[in-house]
Amino acid sequence: MSQRRRGRGRPSVNSIASTSQCDDMEVEDDNSLSQTQTATQVQRNLEKRSPELVDRKVAEVVQYLLVKDQKKMPIKRADIIKNVVKEYKDVYSEIVNRAGKALQKVFGLQLAEIDTKNHIYILINTLERLEGDKMKVDDGTAKLGLLTVILSLIFMKGNVAREAVIWETLRRMRLDPAEKNSEFGDLKKLVTEEFVRQKYLEYNRIPHTDPVEYELRWGPRALKETSKLKILEFVSKIQNKDPKSWTSQYKEAQAEAAPAAAPRGPSQAARH
Repeated sequence: MSQRRRGRGRPSVNSIASTSQCDDMEVEDDNSLSQTQTATQVQRNLEKRSPELVDRKVAEVVQYLLVKDQKKMPIKRADIIKNVVKEYKDVYSEIVNRAGKALQKVFGLQLAEIDTKNHIYILINTLERLEGDKMKVDDGTAKLGLLTVILSLIFMKGNVAREAVIWETLRRMRLDPAEKNSEFGDLKKLVTEEFVRQKYLEYNRIPHTDPVEYELRWGPRALKETSKLKILEFVSKIQNKDPKSWTSQYKEAQAEAAPAAAPRGPSQAARH
């Protein structure tokens, strides 16, 4: 059965919104936006606004989020307000709620908050995907494969891996971070900057190391878009073993996969 793929076959953005301004400049959080604003207050503010103009703002937010998502860049609430919502910030939660519903209904994308302190969002593909395509860095499957290998190594090493261990593993795959790669370009920059910026990985200095050493962990986007169980299944297929062969990892993956609270939806995220 044909599956819908993210980034292909989407309805035209023009069917949702006219072109809006997209400014990549990062700004500080707008403290003037009340975080304690009640639904009643928002509703009262909404009644003072033109329904047509609110709808236009919703459409502009949808387009803004889609453009940002093309580069897999985390999206700050402050940027949404600064670049799109502007003087309509008193009904921000309603605008973002509606935008989230439109993204879900039309594009199969969920607006998820990954940093509740700084109010940072990402879009997650909720459409059914092809097996093995649980994460989508871009249309290049090579980057997806490389990221999966790195996430696998981190998980199998106890959820954290030294940078040196990552490079040694990649060298065995004939991927040398010291050399320019025809497929990935600057491999070290891809792993320690691009994947980190996209929130697939976290790259942190290890305290009290001389010379300085770094370690890598799963980032919040990886935690949202895949699971430890899927990664363990990937490793077991590669090594032709039963996932239960790795006792501790299997228990951890099963515990994570156990029924839990429903994920935060757009309406929940927008309350912050």
